[in-house]
Amino acid sequence: MVNTPEKIVILDADPHSREDTRLALQLAGYDVAVFATTREGLDAIHQSGADLLLLDAAMQEPSASEVLATIRGAAKTAGIRVLLLVAAGSEQRASALDLGADDAISRPCDSRELLARVRARLRMQRAENELREKMRIAEEGQQIAHTAFEALAVTEKMTSDAFSLDRKLKTGFAAVLAVAILMAGIYFLFVRTEQKATQRTNSILARLEGGIVRQQDLIAEARKLRAQQGAQQDAVGADPVGKDDLKKQAADLKAKMANASSDDAAGLQKQLQETNSRLQRLEAQGQAAQSIIPLDVQSVCLLHVSVAFNDQQSGRRLRYGGLNEQGEPIQDSEGNPVLTLDGKGPEVKLDVFGTGFIAGPSGRVITNRHVAEPWWKNDEITQIAGQGLQPQISAIRAYFPGDPRAFHAEIQDISDVTDLASVRVDLQDLKRPVLAIDTGKDSALSGQPIILMGYATGLAAILARTDEDSAQDILKKSGSDVSQVLNELAKRNLIHPLITQGHIGDILPDKIVFDAQTTSGGSGGPLFNRDGKVIGVTVAILKGFGGSNFGIPIRFSQPLLAK
Repeated sequence: MVNTPEKIVILDADPHSREDTRLALQLAGYDVAVFATTREGLDAIHQSGADLLLLDAAMQEPSASEVLATIRGAAKTAGIRVLLLVAAGSEQRASALDLGADDAISRPCDSRELLARVRARLRMQRAENELREKMRIAEEGQQIAHTAFEALAVTEKMTSDAFSLDRKLKTGFAAVLAVAILMAGIYFLFVRTEQKATQRTNSILARLEGGIVRQQDLIAEARKLRAQQGAQQDAVGADPVGKDDLKKQAADLKAKMANASSDDAAGLQKQLQETNSRLQRLEAQGQAAQSIIPLDVQSVCLLHVSVAFNDQQSGRRLRYGGLNEQGEPIQDSEGNPVLTLDGKGPEVKLDVFGTGFIAGPSGRVITNRHVAEPWWKNDEITQIAGQGLQPQISAIRAYFPGDPRAFHAEIQDISDVTDLASVRVDLQDLKRPVLAIDTGKDSALSGQPIILMGYATGLAAILARTDEDSAQDILKKSGSDVSQVLNELAKRNLIHPLITQGHIGDILPDKIVFDAQTTSGGSGGPLFNRDGKVIGVTVAILKGFGGSNFGIPIRFSQPLLAK
């Protein structure tokens, strides 16, 4: 069994308003059901329940007041939060609250304000549910204590009676008592072992998770990365390394030829021809990059893979025990977030970022397997699975340059021979070209120039591409949710791949070694040759190894694209 997100029912007669509200709530991660009539909505609520009802005050047959009375009067639906949509004006909002609504918002409403009010209502509901759960636990504890006192009284009576029995019976009682002490000691050791294992799991998750961002930490990391990036510029558009030196060398040779003897002039002429030839090759490479980039960059997407964790025995989703006033997870004495399989706190999410590119029709995107399945060959996630938690894809979203939307994606196929996978992205009405690939024997040769496109990993690296004020504003508007931060970045057209140039160092049977700079988030990015065709997929960064990185030859993606 997999826990579903909090469910919201929308009762709105206006189809445009109804669809806009549904889309905003679904993008925020809620389970949304919409209905045009109150009868249909009430039937759905009574059948499958809901956490919050978004009700249009102008609904008829039955009216909004009758719907409120029906919901509040039924035991099964009495705990549902109701947010009433009313006409503009404080008088209408006051009337809505008098009718028994938990909150009211005037039309037309800003989507961010609507989401904030929804989150506030649901937080209050979760707090009440948590309080009721604590009361239930307290009552059970009281009952256990009462039972323990009764057991103690019986034990005292048995002890008193035991003194009147013979020595054999006393010995037997002592043996039973010793066994009980031994069992208590074993239980204590078991509990301590489980506690340590849980602490280890929480510690690992604390390093991995990113579903709820800590804004101050994120801003600090973005500042650091921004400072590092300030000293680096994209290789594209700049003069290739050595071009200026070659120009100077050619000018020096021409000056020497003007005053050289006839014997020396022939040698200088040959050197000048070689220098000019090298200069022409470098200029041709720069022109090739300029022609490739505008055409292909729009088809390279950022992939955001969200991983949740299910208990292997019960199927329940791992959640945070609660949030503080800043919207951040409550921490234990070790500084790790408090996690639980109970309650309705936010789900614990591991956020993975990678790169993908359109390589086939109908939104077929190629990326790495370790991006599509982040637990593949990941030792830390394997440790979590060893504690009884099963990683599971919660959502995959794709972001393309120049489009403000997050596109839903699903795993299509996984390679069984190398670190590649294909995902299918629902592109809706988005038109992006399929990148040309070259699987020929001469498509990748040692020494040839290449162009690499990919995305930096993590929110901090993406935020580092904008200025400090913009980064602060994005986090302020998005709160602590990773998906909301990415949506805001996409709206501002800040999601676009980094582009670097380099050369192929070596060709191996299953790898291409190249020196173009990249980052760990570049996994799954396309590797272009000078003809603008994809010859490989970035797969690994060898830190501290002379700047050499690995790519998988594109021919290994053919079986994934053929299905």
